[in-house]
Parts: sequence; C-alpha cells; structure tokens
Amino acid sequence: MAFQGIREYIELLEQKGELIRIGEYVDPVLEIPEIVDRVSKSPGGGKSLLFENTGTDFPVLINAFGSNERMALALGADNLNAIGDEIEDLFKKLVSPKAGLMEKLRMLPMLGQISSWMPKSVSGKGKCQEVIMKEPDMGKLPILTCWPADGGPFVTLPCVVTRDPETGVRNVGMYRMQVFGPELTGMHWHKHKTGARHFNEYKKRSERMPISVVLGGDPAYTYAATAPLPDNIDEYLLAGFLRKKRVELVKCITNDLEVPSNADFVIEGYVDPEEDFIWEGPFGDHTGFYSLADWYPRFHVTCITHRKDAVYPATIVGIPPQEDAYIGRATERIFLSPMKLTMIPEMEDMELPPAGVAHNLTISKIDKTFAGQAAKVMNAMWGAGQMMFNKVMIVADGQTDIHNYPEIARLVSQVVDPAYDIYFTQGPMDVLDHSSSKFAYGSKMGLDATHKYEEELYTEQTNYQVPKSSEISVENIKKEIPETHDINANLLDVGISFVVVSVKKNEPGLVKSLGKKLAAHAAFKGVKFIAIVDEELDIHDMNSVGWYVTGNIDPKRDSQIFEAENEGEVSHLVLDGTRKSGSLDNFKRDWPNPVVSSMETIRKVDEMWPKLGLGELIESPSLRYIPIQKGEGAIAEEKQD
Repeated sequence: MAFQGIREYIELLEQKGELIRIGEYVDPVLEIPEIVDRVSKSPGGGKSLLFENTGTDFPVLINAFGSNERMALALGADNLNAIGDEIEDLFKKLVSPKAGLMEKLRMLPMLGQISSWMPKSVSGKGKCQEVIMKEPDMGKLPILTCWPADGGPFVTLPCVVTRDPETGVRNVGMYRMQVFGPELTGMHWHKHKTGARHFNEYKKRSERMPISVVLGGDPAYTYAATAPLPDNIDEYLLAGFLRKKRVELVKCITNDLEVPSNADFVIEGYVDPEEDFIWEGPFGDHTGFYSLADWYPRFHVTCITHRKDAVYPATIVGIPPQEDAYIGRATERIFLSPMKLTMIPEMEDMELPPAGVAHNLTISKIDKTFAGQAAKVMNAMWGAGQMMFNKVMIVADGQTDIHNYPEIARLVSQVVDPAYDIYFTQGPMDVLDHSSSKFAYGSKMGLDATHKYEEELYTEQTNYQVPKSSEISVENIKKEIPETHDINANLLDVGISFVVVSVKKNEPGLVKSLGKKLAAHAAFKGVKFIAIVDEELDIHDMNSVGWYVTGNIDPKRDSQIFEAENEGEVSHLVLDGTRKSGSLDNFKRDWPNPVVSSMETIRKVDEMWPKLGLGELIESPSLRYIPIQKGEGAIAEEKQD
C-alpha cells in the first residue's frame, strides 16, 4: 500500500497495536536512545515509539521498523517472503520464452504495470514544502545524540539524494550526518558507496555537488535507501514497486534535485569537493562498537523544508539486536530471489543472523549437485555487491532449517572438518570493520557445511559423536592451564561441538599459546570448535558470544587449525575473539569500545520509567556490556590491570 506520509503509517501502527505514544518530555540527547535500546531488545523487537514531547516542534518516531511484522506493514505486504516471491514471479514471466504473438501480447499489461512504478516529476510545490525555513537551522529538529562517546548529534535515517554529473542518474543512499552547526553537517559516505563515487566525479570537474536529504514520507522511501541495489538503478523505482504506486517528485527550492512530494522533511545543500574535510565521529555504530572519528566531506545546508504536521523519523544502532536487524531481514527476503535468478541458481535460502550485524556472518542453503559447489557459491556471493564485505560465510544443503540456529550449528558440528572444509580468502572489508589489520581490507572465512561427495573427502568418514560437557572438568583445566579464566561447554550437551573459553589476556602470544594447549588437552579431543574471548564477556550468553567473536576476528589472522593426528580424533578450529591491542598483538589501529550507555543516563531513565507508559521496568542492556569497556571513550584504552 502507498502511504501519503509518515502519519498514515503511524495511524496503521496504532490500529495494529504496534505503537506507544510517550507524552512525557524525554531529551533527544541520550535519554530517547537509552529507552529505545531497552524496548528494541525486548522479545520480538518491542513496540514502535512516538515521543511527542522532545523540546522541539516535532515528535520523534523510532523503532518503526523494529519487528518482522512492522517491516512487512511498512512495505505494504502480508509478510516479507511475499515480496521476494512477487519479484521471482515477475522476473520469470518477463524472461520466459514466448511461443507466439498472443502470448507476447499478454505481457503488455505487465509491462504497463512496471512502467506505472517509475518515479514521476510533478509541478508545483509538494507537501514536503509547506513550510520553508527562511534561515535553516538543524538545531530546530529533534536530532538524537545516541551514545555517550558520540561526536555529537547525528541524523540517523537520512535518504541522501545525489546525481551522477556525467549520466544524470539519481542515487538515494543512507549516510549518517553529524550536526556541527545550524547549517553544517558531515556526510559520512564510505569509499565503496555510490554517493562517494558521485562525489569523486564532481571533484574531477571542480564543481559543487548538490545534495538533498529526505526524512520520512512513505516508509518505502527509507527502506529503498538502504537496499543493496545495483549501481544506476533508481531507488525510487524500487519504492514504487513496493508501494504499488509511483513516487511523485518535486523540484527542490535551492538546487535542481527532485525529492518525494510527501516527505516530512527535506534538507537541501551541497558539498564542495575543493573544501577541506571535517573531523567526523565517533559514532556508536551498528557493529555494536564505535566507528572512530575520521575525515569526511562537509555538507552545507541551504534550505530546510517540511510538512506542517511533520514527524521526525530516527533510529539507533548498537549492540544487536536493534531495529536495523529487521531492515536487514527484509533485504535478506527481498533480494534472495534476484540473487538466485541472476547469479546463484542453486541458492535455496539465506539467513543474516542479527548477531552478525549484516556483514560478519551469512548462512546460505543450496541445492548441491556436484563437488566443490559450496566453494563456488562462496566466491559468487563474495563478488555480489555488498556481499563482498561478508566476513564469515556458512554454506549448507539438505533439509536443514538455516533459520534455526541450534539446528545449523549441529549440522556444522557433524559435517565440517576444520582441517579441510574451511576456506580463507582476502578482499575488501566494510569500512566499519575494526578487526582487520588494514583499513577496509582483510580476510574472509567460508565453512562448507554441505554433505560431501566422495571427491571432497580427505579422511575416512566416521560416526562422529559430540562429547558431553561432563567430560570437561572446568576446575581441573583451570588448574592445569591457569591462564584459562572460565569455560562454557554447555552446547556440547545439545549436540553442538563448540566450547567458549575466556581468558585474562595480559601478555603477548598468550591466546595462541592457550589455543595450542586447549587443542592438545585430552578433554578437548572431541571438540571441533573453540572460541577464546576476553574474561569480561558473559560466555553463557551465546548471542553476545556470536556478536563478539565474529566482530573481533580477522578470520585468517585469528584462526588456528589443528589437524587430527590419530584415527578417531577430530581436527580443531580455535578462534581468537579477544580485543586486539598494540602492546599485546602488534595491532596498529585503534580498537573501539563497545557501544553502551553511561550509568548516569541509565539512572535517569530508571527514574523516569514509571511516567513513560511502557509497563514494567526493563533493565538497561548496557549493564551486560559495560564490563567489556576499557575506559569510557570511543577508543579502548590499552592500559592493562
């Protein structure tokens, strides 16, 4: 369905019991984010929240996409799978052979339907231009400061409209914007993004780059800005398909770009490629760690327009799960079909676990028909758009439900031989990845969890039995290997060959040495996978372990593989999921802290909670992660205890 503005979506959320209005004043600086962090980590994503008293003229809508149900509502679908199925059906009809003239003629209505989704320019002013700020001031918007070490307030759901100066093709991307003054923000686009490519084209021409930023309107606009579309495909065409109605565009006031007429806010301006960059950040990012400060372009605001009834849309990101996990789920469901139909015909299903924060872990399932097919799929996916950033990839087959994490973990335990079924490669990494030794470049790891053909077997197959936790005496091992802080072997009892070991890391080489000792210890002879983490992490919270380990490894650098020496034994993969430092690991980059609230903000929100209408007090999730911090800034301090 097509929403005429964000308030129509709010009305639908309210009808469905998916919205809570908060009339009490809540400060956009740290307090709103702390409340949202508690709600969004509730089972099922909690409710969407409308903060009606923000100290500005505008309410804040947040967590609006924070569940599978709300994500489907936002995109006008019964469920997210239905959108992917529709794309697959449409694609098959368009490319299938047409036997005769009549069959070809029957395609004309479908082609007309597709053309009806194309964005259209309309004359005059739009609803988004009902109010024009004569003197633009970003401070009049309820822009959030999300986390205590953030560099300042950030616009977190901007749809940034740019245009290729050579081709005129439009792009709509989502790049955070730090506010530095009434008419100045940063423009945080990464080197791999289309906006950065457009910027480089303007730089070659020594021309100012016009930019307009859209906030709100139909939720399909926001989703489309996040979608991994091929370059030169208009995001507003995708939005038109999703809402089954073309996006009507109006010309901006101070530049020639066009924006949706029913948006809530439009921030117009420019970037001057000849101008020095600004020091932007830090920012508590979707990786669950701070992205550290760096140099990015200055965005000069020339005009702000908005609807009379405008609502400011926002999100927060941080340690998963957060609202962005459900946006990622939509992408997973919507883009599975195009990937299958154009690149990987054997692909049957895909899963992006929230703990993998989009790029750190992907699980896929294929219809396997030949030896080496899992490796073929890994390489294809690592070459597919934003999948190039993926760090750990698991490929399965058969009847396994890859959305059932214990089930896929049991499959990996049974069919993966760490010595032969793990592949490493090098390539581009997400700019936000903090663990690679080099900026935006590092290693990737693929696990072939498919059932093997004879050609793929290097050792004789045996009936592998996962050991029981009772076979691992934690106290005895701690005495024999004193650098071991604690051990969680509970997954062994549910058929998952994975043990987590925490360590007090206080000398160079300690983790590698510990890995060797654990792999050689009799108690671990039947354990295939061992992860070593810092002592401050709760090793009994497996979601936290998954987030921490996949976030903290450069797979090739941080893996130790020990091949089985005797018949009946298993090979081992030991992963170093600890934080890295210069003094202990010769790590040359700054290591970021996890994203957590301050105790002061937590206490404030605890005190105001009874007035918010949110029911029983939800404890701050940050309390679980504050012990991981090293110092209170964005950069982890190297000082050791």
